[in-house]
Amino acid sequence: MVARIAHSRNMRAVLNYNEKKVTRNDAELIHASGFLQDPARMNFYDKANRFQRLNELNPRATVNMLHISLNFDPSEQLSKAQLSAIADRYMVGIGLKDQPYLVYQHIDAGHPHIHIVSNIIQADGKRIGTHNIGRGKSEATRKEIEKEFGLVHAKDTRQQKHQFELKPVDAQKVVYGNATETKAAMKQAIQEVFKKYTYASLPEYNAALRQYNITADPGTKESRINKHGGLVYHVLDEQGNKVGVPIKASSFYFKPTLKNLVEKYEKNAEAREKHLPSIRDRVELALLQNPDSLREFINDLKKARIELVIRQNETGRVYGLTYVDGETKTVINGSDLGKQYSAGSILKQFERSKEQRFKQQPSKTQLKDVQLAQGRTHDEPSLPLVPGFNPKAPQILSYLMQHGETFGQSPHELDEDQKIRRHRLR
Repeated sequence: MVARIAHSRNMRAVLNYNEKKVTRNDAELIHASGFLQDPARMNFYDKANRFQRLNELNPRATVNMLHISLNFDPSEQLSKAQLSAIADRYMVGIGLKDQPYLVYQHIDAGHPHIHIVSNIIQADGKRIGTHNIGRGKSEATRKEIEKEFGLVHAKDTRQQKHQFELKPVDAQKVVYGNATETKAAMKQAIQEVFKKYTYASLPEYNAALRQYNITADPGTKESRINKHGGLVYHVLDEQGNKVGVPIKASSFYFKPTLKNLVEKYEKNAEAREKHLPSIRDRVELALLQNPDSLREFINDLKKARIELVIRQNETGRVYGLTYVDGETKTVINGSDLGKQYSAGSILKQFERSKEQRFKQQPSKTQLKDVQLAQGRTHDEPSLPLVPGFNPKAPQILSYLMQHGETFGQSPHELDEDQKIRRHRLR
């Protein structure tokens, strides 16, 4: 079992995320604790009001909600009763058994998992401290649950995945080496990406290669390489500059040539469809933490084993985002994952978050509280968006609603607002 914990300061956003999945038949509310009504009889407002009443007892608490996902091995067939029991045991283990919480079973991914929505404001108005809850209480509870319920150990799963994990190519060694040494250093990483990752374009292929400080270059339109449909591989330094001797794709025995890449695109696009719900789910969880910069967004995604590669033009304008999922080895551009995950939509989200934070102007105490709860430092500068910027330099590098929707509203509030506006116009 793998547990992921996200903090939030927007109760309606967290609740809306799960409720909309229920509306689309991608999830089901299977359990509720600390609510007076039966889960099947509660509507959106019954759930929201229960959390809201507690949150109003401590208006100074900027972060007041927890959004937890418990993920199980694909081989495990767990009933609703078992999932509910696991959720109850987990909440006891992390010290939140007396808090109201909702348990949703999500069925839109390839592995069984549940989401738990709860708040951390107690009946006396005091906020429950959750700093380092992941490494502390959650990790210990996870291990206990695996033994008690006979679940697949997350440690075993991770070891299998990381046993043969490759390291990035050392650009400094390549600079002073010859072509043979450069080729040897690149071979394993290129073979790993070429054969095991699913990508549907050269930019996506390069996004995966960038994890290993490598890029595949078809040359400029006027170049001899490009005219003959060739491809060469370069090692990248920390600034994203090409260094060392370029190696022809045809010189590798497994032939990672442009022709062979193109033949994979259509097949890969179909094969990765089954993994997209899981990727969207984890990206949405990262967005629910309200990041207001690319640095924060990148860090939140890394916790879910997703690397974000940023594409920008010579003037430094970001025009694209590519998501590289380390769990399923799937690569996809943000716009293909969904309009709400594209560069334009994500950057707008950051601007809205900054504007909201500026209006609220929290005190130093509140800001420190947010930083501790979310493990962030908000006075860090944003990632530099300049020509030649490489998202891997500092460290190797939802739920946004569809256009026209507002995340902070319930599924039915938008229609009500529109009716009110039409009535006023009359």
